[in-house]
Amino acid sequence: MSSLVCVGAQWGDEGKGKLVDLLAENADVVVRFQGGNNAGHTLVVDGVQTVLHLVPSGILHEKTICAIGNGVVVDPEVFVQEVEMLQARGKLENPRRLVVSPLCHVIMPWHKRLDAAREQASGSHKIGTTRRGIGPTYEDKAARRGIRMYEFIQEQKLTERIRKGVMMANSMLEALGDEPYQGAEIEQMIERSHALAKKVKPFLNDVGILIEEKGKAGGHILF
Repeated sequence: MSSLVCVGAQWGDEGKGKLVDLLAENADVVVRFQGGNNAGHTLVVDGVQTVLHLVPSGILHEKTICAIGNGVVVDPEVFVQEVEMLQARGKLENPRRLVVSPLCHVIMPWHKRLDAAREQASGSHKIGTTRRGIGPTYEDKAARRGIRMYEFIQEQKLTERIRKGVMMANSMLEALGDEPYQGAEIEQMIERSHALAKKVKPFLNDVGILIEEKGKAGGHILF
């Protein structure tokens, strides 16, 4: 088959990472199509352990292209950390092997703070999230107020979106009894986001076109 889809039917910890890594040996492209960095895929190759939370585990296969599709919510901090770790180990010498859709929604710092504040306020009724901001980011995506990757790399646009996003987040944080973001903290967030954007930008490309071209050429695609 030219395309194969791996779907976890349980509540996590089914061993998806291991299965994807095995199937990736025969795949030209491995595409992650949903979720965030809440789960960890631990891989051991030649005695070396690699833990990935966001980048598809197929990245350890040197001939495989890995793509993060627009259904994934991306924490740029985590993405940059994983890229730098892989590059340090010589596992991502060709940056074109990793592609991120410009349409991915971005996990911003306030998403993580809201996630934690809601859990804290829920007391015994908390749902046990990883507090990594994934749920709140999907909420913003559904409400059409989230920040997408193509906006994240536009400096002026991003600054405007952060100020607006923080304003909305602050009202919710105050309602939950948490501290709202203050001036200096907001400016630091803007500065840090601009720095991350420069590191993320080279990896952005149209994942849909990539999949279509590889499929038409007879390539094997693992979702």
